[in-house]
Amino acid sequence: MHDPRIDALSRQLVRYSTQVKKGDFVWIDLFDVPAAVGQSLVREVSAAGGTPMVRLNDAVITREQMIHADERQYDLIAKNNLALMKQTDCYIAVRGSHNITEAADVPPEKMKMVMKKLRPVQNWRVGRTRWVVLRWPNPSMAQQAGMSTQAFEDFYFRVCLLDYAALLPAMNALKKLMDKAGEVHITGPGTDLRFSLKGLQSIVCGGNHNIPDGEVFSAPVRDSVEGVISYNAPSIYQGIAFDSVRLEFHKGRIVKATANNTEAINRIFDSDKGARSVGEFAIGFNREIKEPMRDILFDEKIAGSFHFTPGQAYEGVADNGNRSQVHWDLVNIQRPEYGGGEIRFDGQLIRKDGMFVLPELKALNY
Repeated sequence: MHDPRIDALSRQLVRYSTQVKKGDFVWIDLFDVPAAVGQSLVREVSAAGGTPMVRLNDAVITREQMIHADERQYDLIAKNNLALMKQTDCYIAVRGSHNITEAADVPPEKMKMVMKKLRPVQNWRVGRTRWVVLRWPNPSMAQQAGMSTQAFEDFYFRVCLLDYAALLPAMNALKKLMDKAGEVHITGPGTDLRFSLKGLQSIVCGGNHNIPDGEVFSAPVRDSVEGVISYNAPSIYQGIAFDSVRLEFHKGRIVKATANNTEAINRIFDSDKGARSVGEFAIGFNREIKEPMRDILFDEKIAGSFHFTPGQAYEGVADNGNRSQVHWDLVNIQRPEYGGGEIRFDGQLIRKDGMFVLPELKALNY
């Protein structure tokens, strides 16, 4: 039996997130998801007057292709993907791979080459299209979250169908504060971090790009970051599981990085010059998401969290000029059960122990 929540989500993605209109070309990029998802999206795009273009992907085959990758091959793949992306008005990606570590054994030099070749495609998509990206629920994700499959599906639709529009006034108030902020000071267990936001604009994310959503992001002035940060949410990057990530900064650069796999984390940060600088700072506040599950599209929106992202800045939006093939959203949760913490803008307390303290921001509290 068809789940009507799929159609509700498709309508949100097409009508609200990407605002598909008559004549738009819409690239629907599907990764290991049920046919019902693609069917529903095709119907919704067509009903809105757009033209759907569907591509089906398989994570197991993609892994095999990356293992045997060569530069000539990915030059051609990137060239064709970029050509299609340049014809695309809206991009909708639904990713449902059952194994988030599928690419864990791709040789590092192959992964580095593939990411470098495909980076211009992502940059065009982020900067030049109306786009939205989301995961699709499956038993593997339920297991990561420590939930039954049915309970996770219910959680998934509750999170993704959140009334983002109702939160926009408070999100815009947070944006206004971030836009005016000079120095940011973040403290918490193992964390004492300072950086500047001066001259950089912040971006409201209210269901327009990532689903689930719920963040406002900017970027630090590139050479302003000083201090130390200890991330308390687990992470997956390039198919590798990381825990207990700790970074020390001096003049905007990561000068020391440790984790459960210190060798691997430093290999990532040595990928290129920009990988040791930070391209994004974001405050997350989706009240329906409380615990990390090693899925960044969920974890970066955790209520009472922030993420501080080594690598590529978003070109053209909240752009501090940092360029890298790396963009690694690492998350720190500041709710009391995770040790608490504070965020201050120019000395003013903005959030304490994961709760916003200013009246205009309290609608964002969990």
